[in-house]
Parts: sequence; structure tokens; C-alpha cells
Amino acid sequence: MPQPEGAELDAVLARREELRQRYLRPMSDRPPTPARGIHHVAFICRDVEETIRFYQDFLGFPLVEIVENRDYRGSTHFFFDIGHGNLLGFFDFPGHEHPPITETIGGVQHVALSVGAAEFDAARKALDESGTDYLGPDRGVEDSLYIRDPNGVPLELYRERLGVFNGERILGPATDEN
Repeated sequence: MPQPEGAELDAVLARREELRQRYLRPMSDRPPTPARGIHHVAFICRDVEETIRFYQDFLGFPLVEIVENRDYRGSTHFFFDIGHGNLLGFFDFPGHEHPPITETIGGVQHVALSVGAAEFDAARKALDESGTDYLGPDRGVEDSLYIRDPNGVPLELYRERLGVFNGERILGPATDEN
């Protein structure tokens, strides 16, 4: 996709700084969030078994539930444990054709999953051994690996603690530093 340049880029950068000054409060001045966290994020998959093999067998996220979707007879709804009480969910919709995933308004740019150093290294080794395409850490972001699941969902395996971005804590004290 084309990126802004020249005066257009300058305007984008100025707008970002204006928003930062207007809305971003220092950590000490921020109110606590009313949410407890993400219960689950749900995506649509093509093939339930292929998705289970990728997330459980390849990435190591345990499958913790598999039920019928309450909104669509015959559709399977299933969940993986991605740590800290968070779930990654999927649905299939038998009989429906779905276009390939695209990066657009309302779409998913990527889901970043925090992993430790050992898990990051193991994932990179598994990706290399399986011949799975990925981006990083050669893109200048040494703590990220970008992959797509079998459904096209973009994932980032991010070797950074929860509540930290680019080495800087952006959320209050964590209860667990993993």
C-alpha cells in the first residue's frame, strides 16, 4: 500500500503529535481501566482440525474447549489458552465461502502474543525447520516474528513482557513479569 511522503507525511506526523498532546496522559494521571482484560478474541477459520494443529501442535497453545456455536447450527466454536486467563477463539461456518483476509478498516492488522525468550527462540527454530514463511527479526525489530495462521490471521510473536512496548512500561505495575 502506498505510504505518505513529503507534505502529506508531515501532516500525518503533526496530527499524531497533536493527538498525543491532547489525549495521552502520564501513567500517574491515568484512571484505572474498567475492563478486567480480554476474555477472548474470536476469528473465523476454514478448517477446524487444521487450525487446532497449528495453534496446539505447532505453537503449543492448549486447546481448552470445543463446542457448537450458539448462533449457527453446525458451526464449531473452540478456544486456546494463550496465557494469563486470555483465550484465542475460532468459529467455522460450514457451507459459507469466505474471501481471503485483507488489511482494511475493521480488519485485523495483527494479534501480538507475548512470549518469553526461550519460547521465541523455539518458535523461530520450529518455523525455520518447517519452512514456514515469517518476517523478522531482520526488519529492525529484533523482538518480533510475524507469521500468518492457516486462515491468514496475522500473528506477531513478541518477545516482550505484558504491559511493555519497545522496552518501556506503558501500563502500571504488572502482577507477573513473564
